[in-house]
Amino acid sequence: MQKKKVYAVAHGVQPGIYETWDEAEKQVKGFAGALFKGFTDRAAAHAWLKSPTYQKSPSPSPRRPAEPVEATEAADSEGDIHIYSDGGCLNNPGPGGYGCIVTINGHEQELTGGFRLTTNNRMELMACIAGLRLLQQMEQAQGQAVAVYSDSRYVVNGISKGWAQGWQRQGWIKSDKKPAANPDLWGELLALVARQTVRFHWVKGHAGHPLNERCDRLAVSAARGKDLPEDTGFRVE
Repeated sequence: MQKKKVYAVAHGVQPGIYETWDEAEKQVKGFAGALFKGFTDRAAAHAWLKSPTYQKSPSPSPRRPAEPVEATEAADSEGDIHIYSDGGCLNNPGPGGYGCIVTINGHEQELTGGFRLTTNNRMELMACIAGLRLLQQMEQAQGQAVAVYSDSRYVVNGISKGWAQGWQRQGWIKSDKKPAANPDLWGELLALVARQTVRFHWVKGHAGHPLNERCDRLAVSAARGKDLPEDTGFRVE
């Protein structure tokens, strides 16, 4: 018989221990930076609350009530560092921006920037690169696994399916013999990924996930900034 779960909410409307997911969900749904986790042992839940780590908010299922993501391919262990990222342009090409949120040891750091002429894909790549660059400067991040969340299939598939690695091996030429776009950013991203264990996960954009929505707002705000610098790596395709 499966043990009954309790839910620990570290950051939410009202932090504490909740007997049902319905009660816990009210505390974390729509709450930016919510931290929570399910347990079958109340003592373990109380212990976790003293030193919580981030777990991403669930996406509601149309068939049954939403449950926290735990033992799935996209779930992450307590020791992981999380990078949420987003990027885009006001036109494509056009003024663009990126935003990312790095969570480590229960703390968050926002990173954002923009360029006066760039593309959606370049900004999606830059958001991931910015987060990974930061981790290279943080002693406490060394040797830890990193989970990167992006709503760009271009970025996630490019790494997870080995497309970018293949383009690099072929001198940035794709299988159709055409040049691969954005070799400068792909090259830097591959170099950063090679330095530690990094897993990329796709998340649905504009679906209400609090951290993804925050990254989107950061990117849009950056794209609308004044006196934006030049994206020196941008090339008209």
